[in-house]
Amino acid sequence: MKVKEFYYDLPRELVAQYPLEERDSARLMVVSRTDGGIRNGFFGDLTKHLKPGDCLVLNDTRVIPARLFGRRKTGAKVEIFLIDPYLEVPMALVKPSKRISLGEQIELENGSVATVLGDAEVGRYVKFDSPLEDVLRSGHVPLPPYVVRNDTPRDKDDYQTVYAAREGATAAPTAGLHFTRRLLKGITEFGVKVVRVTLHTNYGTFSPVKTENVEDHKMHAEYYELKSEEAKIINGVKASGGRIFAVGTTSARTLETCAEEHGKVNPSSGKSNLFIYPGYRFKIVDGMVTNFHLPESTLLMMVSALAGKDLIWEAYGKAIMEKYRFFSYGDAMLIT
Repeated sequence: MKVKEFYYDLPRELVAQYPLEERDSARLMVVSRTDGGIRNGFFGDLTKHLKPGDCLVLNDTRVIPARLFGRRKTGAKVEIFLIDPYLEVPMALVKPSKRISLGEQIELENGSVATVLGDAEVGRYVKFDSPLEDVLRSGHVPLPPYVVRNDTPRDKDDYQTVYAAREGATAAPTAGLHFTRRLLKGITEFGVKVVRVTLHTNYGTFSPVKTENVEDHKMHAEYYELKSEEAKIINGVKASGGRIFAVGTTSARTLETCAEEHGKVNPSSGKSNLFIYPGYRFKIVDGMVTNFHLPESTLLMMVSALAGKDLIWEAYGKAIMEKYRFFSYGDAMLIT
């Protein structure tokens, strides 16, 4: 399977640069795997497409201010984007990397010093002269590169789910950005179970696919955790005939990492590099709340694996024609 099979043209003006004022006012495209139907709606009406006894699985990771700015001794600006900040020596994308020599020191905005070391699995290793929590106090919201503007104070809340709890992500699990506390309360009152898993979203989720063949791509591992009580609820819903809806590709990857062949999940934690693309057989996930994803991305490949590439391509064509808002701050899709 060729990566270029997952390319599509997207008008630049459809890439959302800011979120909507009300999170749950986003448009919702509902895509049915059963009858191939594609319907338009609004995210605030999500319960219209769920049933009592279903289960929504949220990723409760919390985004850290992982984008750091500093200067070389020459005065030139440097950006350090933390990929895996919790390693003994953090891993980061450094720009402009090629101009910075091994051992060069960068003074950050808060006065801390970052020493740029050798090449890592991705990017460079970076050592700080201050504790990480001090370094992050002057960090910026790690907006993705297709949001072509500087971050603002508002992004500190907007680029964070309302249920974010466990710090560790360097990118938001963006499908969850559409939920409000009021909507979640209404969903639970409707009779849908809501449980949480953790996957600290980082470069592994959003890294570009640079291989020619899909199967040759290797995912960067990300930390995940599914606790016993949540696993028990998910298994109970599955056993009673309810549907499991992953909120976002990160929740889906966590569930499938923990899944057995026979439709049960086991509580566990660790690093997952599971890569889901067409041909994968889902073991636990029945549906997904997701956003509209970049061409040739692993996220687009995952939703194509769940709904079928032809149906996803039809849905994306309709979304472009009807001017849906794309990517992190964009509109949503529900695959049922």
